[in-house]
Amino acid sequence: MPRVKRKKPHDPARSHDRRSRDVPRHADVAAMEVDNPLAMEPGEKIIALRSIRNDPLGRLHSHRQIDEAQYQAGRAFQNDWERAERGPRAIDPTREYVDGEQMREPITEGQRKAVLRLNRAERELGADGSALVHDILVHGMSMEQIGERRGLRAQRWKDYFSRRFRECLDRLALLYGFANEHPARVKNLPR
Repeated sequence: MPRVKRKKPHDPARSHDRRSRDVPRHADVAAMEVDNPLAMEPGEKIIALRSIRNDPLGRLHSHRQIDEAQYQAGRAFQNDWERAERGPRAIDPTREYVDGEQMREPITEGQRKAVLRLNRAERELGADGSALVHDILVHGMSMEQIGERRGLRAQRWKDYFSRRFRECLDRLALLYGFANEHPARVKNLPR
């Protein structure tokens, strides 16, 4: 006589699992908690997969090598860099052609503030720290690539660059307001 299969109790969290089951073979993904775009109430969260293949900051965060304040400071630096960047632009065919010369677009207030924050971050980090943060957060280089670029291939140098990068992220967290200068010290008071 065959056994009767028992039904598992309904789990409401499982019914809203939006993670993809069929990722490409060489995909490098990590689970992350994000705001639910289909939520009825604000603040609801879901688990989603994010690609960390070309994202060194996301990789460090998903492997718990940096904390949340360092991660947010790195993202704020990247956001300021993208906002302040004013490189070559594509030609807009809808604009009227005038002698091949393009007028410069005016600098917005957001761009100006981003440049000021980036200048302050560069002063705080110094030349070496600023170059290291720029290579990792803007160019997406790994510690191995940074060592090779500087001609330093030993594991000791990779460890040094990792430690120095975390120190720079700590300074950025202070600069952007994601961390406090001195942690609150709780004194043991007699009872």
